[in-house]
Amino acid sequence: MRGDQTFRTSNKELLNGLQQRVFDDLGYTEFSQAQKVPLINLHSGDLVDVNVPGALLFGKLTLHRSLVETDLLCSVPMMKTHVLAGVTLGLKNLIGLYPGAVYQALRGNMHDLAAKLEPSATAAPILDMLRANKLGLVVIDASSAMEGNGPSSGTLVPMETIVAGTNPLATDMVAGSLMGFEPTEISTFIWAHKIGLRPRRLNEIETRGEPLDRLRRAFVRPVLVPWNPADAPLLS
Repeated sequence: MRGDQTFRTSNKELLNGLQQRVFDDLGYTEFSQAQKVPLINLHSGDLVDVNVPGALLFGKLTLHRSLVETDLLCSVPMMKTHVLAGVTLGLKNLIGLYPGAVYQALRGNMHDLAAKLEPSATAAPILDMLRANKLGLVVIDASSAMEGNGPSSGTLVPMETIVAGTNPLATDMVAGSLMGFEPTEISTFIWAHKIGLRPRRLNEIETRGEPLDRLRRAFVRPVLVPWNPADAPLLS
């Protein structure tokens, strides 16, 4: 199957095969068996519809039932730059909750719809997914981070830092600041503030541990590009 067809597929059999390959290649299958921790393929399986009050894009989202029944969702991303979203942290990580069986393999259909609202094609679906879930903890792995044209063509840089918090927006704003970004530079933060999410400024956030000024690094900025379906496999 051609790459663009794979990107656009909603075929459950193909999606399941792709997800299993990811589990295998990254060592999660072996870890799951050793620790007796189940792995859940969020692309397909038992999917349910969830209403999203005050949605920016999707008044109703289709999610894996496990997300609906969980008591607490934890987002554990790597700190990276991103050519669409600027940064990909705890909130951007929620894009992975869109099941490919409904929104296509790399969420192509979702991005197509989101691009009609704003050029990053990420902020609105991120915030709709936030409202549809119980995200109560974000742990950002910045032991090694990525700068430049992430998430796939950037350069790894050492940070040796972990950023964690119970307010997803605040946690991401702190991490973005460590990367050298102002909140007004990141589309997800801008739209979060438009819909009334707090905090709005860094000085409203209580931080503990190392002073931020000791950890901050001026990351090489990604070259931001608007969503283009022709480039989709490289951008998502």
